[in-house]
Amino acid sequence: MRRIVYILFFLSATVGKIVAGGNVSHVATENTDSCSADSIETLGKGKTQNRTTRRVVGFFSDNLKDFNAADTMYIEPQHYEFCAMMQNTNTYEIYRLSTQSRQSILFAPKPTYRVGPYFGWRWIFLGYTFDIGHLANESNKKEFDLSIYSNLISIDLYYRKTGNDYLIREIDFNDKKIGRRKLHNVPFDGLNVGITGVNVHYIFNHKKFSYPAAFSQSTVQRRSCGSPLAGIGYTRHSIKLDYERLKEVLTKSVPELREPDGVVELDSGLTFNNVRYTDISLSAGYAYNWVPARNWLVAASLSLALGYKYSSGKLLKDQETILSSFSFRNVALDGIGRFGIVWNNTKWFAGMSAIVHSYSYRKRQFSADNFFGSLNFYVGFNFSRKKSEKK
Repeated sequence: MRRIVYILFFLSATVGKIVAGGNVSHVATENTDSCSADSIETLGKGKTQNRTTRRVVGFFSDNLKDFNAADTMYIEPQHYEFCAMMQNTNTYEIYRLSTQSRQSILFAPKPTYRVGPYFGWRWIFLGYTFDIGHLANESNKKEFDLSIYSNLISIDLYYRKTGNDYLIREIDFNDKKIGRRKLHNVPFDGLNVGITGVNVHYIFNHKKFSYPAAFSQSTVQRRSCGSPLAGIGYTRHSIKLDYERLKEVLTKSVPELREPDGVVELDSGLTFNNVRYTDISLSAGYAYNWVPARNWLVAASLSLALGYKYSSGKLLKDQETILSSFSFRNVALDGIGRFGIVWNNTKWFAGMSAIVHSYSYRKRQFSADNFFGSLNFYVGFNFSRKKSEKK
């Protein structure tokens, strides 16, 4: 996983440099063509291989030049070198665990609210947000998100490790449905979830459609336009459940679920300590930027991914005996949605954006659904006009 992240981060940095400066791609193209031609002549491997190599080199050279290409009737490029912004980030999460015998529990922690400054230079954008709800108290939550948007590709890197502050929001045990009104959001400290992932999307109509206009405010969409998307993704999930603690909490807090012996019985599908699964996916979708008025933009995109998932874990019959260890492989549908509203006059900008991830894992004896996302509100300005545009 680390190698994949490092490689993608390096590629994203390379793309960012190409997008930021038009001369970079031109110089790199000339050097590549020259070296390739010399190598071909030196090796002397025949006309067929010579022609094939030139076609491959030409293909990549054309695409490198295409990184900077944009139809200015649709996209107005960035005019400034630097950017400063204040942003409020609100994160949400829902986790549902279900079993074959129709036992289902919905967990969700309280939303987190963060605020902080950001500073940008061309394609690089860095910042830090403070968790308003935990300024005085320690929290073991860990979150890291990095999104890099260019006209041609978008890259999302994320790492999340939840704390022990989940609330039981909904229960469905053998048709006994109990909602949050009756539960009063029962606290549960026996669930820990982690997810690490990367998603890369290719924008086909990148000369007229701008992802940065909607999600990084580095360009301005001047005419409404849409584009098909295609992508790949890799995520690593881990679920740690203290099922004995879960039985204890349910027995104490939800008397409706107790058996005649006075104890809540969990299905074997929920009696595990740790499950880890990896999701490798291919996705396709569509994005649209609507320009209702000058300097305004309403953006939406949705990608559905077909994910191949494999995992391992231990399914326990009781505290002392291991009933079996289970390993499952399956294919399930995931989704990524992005939404945004932006006002941008190239100097000042303000708006909101949201990104939502949906992951599901299905097996006959056990299933898990995870939804998490963030809602951002921001205001900022660009400064230091580019030298090439100064009069």
